Amino acid sequence: MSRGDTALGPHASPHHGGRLREAAVRFGRPLEDWLDLSTGINPLAWPVPVVPAFVWGRLPEDGDGLESAAAAYYGAPDALPLAGSQAAIQILPTLRPPGRVGIPEVGYQEHAHAWRRAGHEVVALANGDPGSLLDAGPDQFDCLVAINPNNPTGQVWPPELLLDWRARLAARGGWLVVDEAFMDTTPAGSLMPYVGLPGLLVLRSLGKFFGLAGARVGFLFAEPNLRERVARRLGPWTLAGPSRWIARQALVDADWQAVTRAALPAASARLAALLRRHGLAPAGGTALFQWVLTPEAERLQTALGERAILARHFEHPASLRFGLPGRASEWERLERALGSIAGDWSRGADDPDRVAPR
Repeated sequence: MSRGDTALGPHASPHHGGRLREAAVRFGRPLEDWLDLSTGINPLAWPVPVVPAFVWGRLPEDGDGLESAAAAYYGAPDALPLAGSQAAIQILPTLRPPGRVGIPEVGYQEHAHAWRRAGHEVVALANGDPGSLLDAGPDQFDCLVAINPNNPTGQVWPPELLLDWRARLAARGGWLVVDEAFMDTTPAGSLMPYVGLPGLLVLRSLGKFFGLAGARVGFLFAEPNLRERVARRLGPWTLAGPSRWIARQALVDADWQAVTRAALPAASARLAALLRRHGLAPAGGTALFQWVLTPEAERLQTALGERAILARHFEHPASLRFGLPGRASEWERLERALGSIAGDWSRGADDPDRVAPR
């Protein structure tokens, strides 16, 4: 459970946050005891109403208002609904002949896994910046993946730089794939206004900001021919009818969106301050998580697990990602747990040769 995404071999399936059942077995604690901070999903999700009975009894079909709601929310037409942006991540590499693809070394590892599995040469970029490799003669990139903001580092790329990368790639038929799963609280940084430019593909998701990961709803935005190629590969009924219905309701709820867009950054700042109080100053983050670099990452994850709190561990670099607590009792529980761990470590209760993470 402690292996981070970037420690994986070339063909191993990436690990993810949210493996709560595995943690429950490992630590011998029932599921209902756990505080899951491993995923970066809004803990105060959009409140799903009762889904009408007719939605369950009919095949999903276009014309239910989902695409128009997505266009209004994201500010770009022709959204292609997906079973989460993961569906596009898996399909896109199969639409090109094997080539050379630059992907952030530290980031959502399903991107590298999918491109590698489709036969492409994946080049790990230390900080996600292709630099001179973008146009390096015969070794130049055919495609580039930008995770913006990055998960888990929180790094943000300015639109003008991404557009420059896109133009250089598109000039030779290449793609820039931009994963904006964590962009909802900072829409000014999105490339949505530029959707339709050659070689630009943008992925969005309802899983994080809306807290609807279980509905498995995402969208691909791209120039028409690429969009249609993906649609043909997906086939009919990409989304379940109830997921389409829920997504449309969430996308048109402007009042909830406005409140949440203000609340999440404040909660994330609160989390950063809580972590700093316990010697865990974040190295990066977004409105939905904070990322802490520490050589004690694996040990700290274990200590939290013993208290039925799940954080996301990465091996390379050694780090933990903390999602947001939701209820007041959850904030208090995390505060107590980190204080207890620091006390145990300073007293040498776990290992007399170790010190507290300060």
